[in-house]
Amino acid sequence: MKSKLSIHNKSDKPDNIVLKENQIIERCLEIEGQLPDFMRDFFLYLKNGVALSTRLAYLEDILFFCKYLVKESSLSQADTIKTISIEEFNKINAKDINRFLGDYCSRYTMENSEYIKVMENHNRALARKKSSLSVLFKFLFRDEIIEKNITDGFNPIRLPKPQPDAIKRLEIDEVAKMLEIVETGEAFTDKEKVYWEKTKLRDKAIIVLFVTYGLRVSELQQLNISSFNFNRGDFKIYRKRGKEVLMPLNKTCEKVIKEYIIKERPTEAALDEINKDALFLSLQNKRMTIRAIRNLVKKYTAMALGTSRDYGYSPHKLRATAATSLIQQGFSIYDVQNLLDHDNVTTTQLYAAHKKDVKREIVKNFEWIEEE
Repeated sequence: MKSKLSIHNKSDKPDNIVLKENQIIERCLEIEGQLPDFMRDFFLYLKNGVALSTRLAYLEDILFFCKYLVKESSLSQADTIKTISIEEFNKINAKDINRFLGDYCSRYTMENSEYIKVMENHNRALARKKSSLSVLFKFLFRDEIIEKNITDGFNPIRLPKPQPDAIKRLEIDEVAKMLEIVETGEAFTDKEKVYWEKTKLRDKAIIVLFVTYGLRVSELQQLNISSFNFNRGDFKIYRKRGKEVLMPLNKTCEKVIKEYIIKERPTEAALDEINKDALFLSLQNKRMTIRAIRNLVKKYTAMALGTSRDYGYSPHKLRATAATSLIQQGFSIYDVQNLLDHDNVTTTQLYAAHKKDVKREIVKNFEWIEEE
């Protein structure tokens, strides 16, 4: 039986961020315990050299590859992943990796006692697996654990160039429609309105934060009451790679958050220690999960678009909505890049290129034959 986890936190990070990071670290250690011992220095390299989420992603991909070596290929005679030898890894060549990525990874099956699931990976997922293996094999070569650097022989994986016209986001009038639905509940059935009445202020605050700041879903899910300093007019978020960022509050966001906290959110007395600081709570008085937030956004965007719930948009599409709306309002791409935390300004430029009905306007104003 596991002991109850307590947090002794002397950092500036809130407890929920520390707890989340600890869960990722524990998962990393669990995977490392399954992998061969000759990778131990590689684990140390990941621990000190890459972001925590990247470390986990690499380890999951490498574990998947090692499972393939043991169960699906003739490249290893080991009975378990742990007993894969250096000699067997040293015999792996670029052609073996290309077959793993191009043949096995593109489509494989996962079985349990109840069902067989067919797994299909697109090029973006294959490129990530290739990247993970490239980092591993380069490290093993650098540390003279294997004799050759085989990564130059890995086949390229072509990723489609993002097209501005393919960016899914809401138009400004659709955002207005969505906010109206959140406010009035007009699109809900009588049964759904019972639930909506209990969460409408929470839902409104979530939607407004998404379309104003283009937050990532994890950034919003981690927000606490203590994240907000209403006297100074700002709030703190934790971005990728552990970056702490202060975001300014506008009047709309301040109003909807205060309204939710004062009129709808349970008091601290009704909450347990781990959830009393969490901003957005479920009806069970627990911090909302990322999945619950995704479902909420999908529901409201589907109503705004006039489509079925299955075709609603994800929170990331509201991030695209915020970016496009800001650029259409005349803000520079560099200001929008800074607000949304894009690593590269070319990402932001995609939203700048996507102007409403631009193709229609071009063709409309380029007539070869004048009307009589």
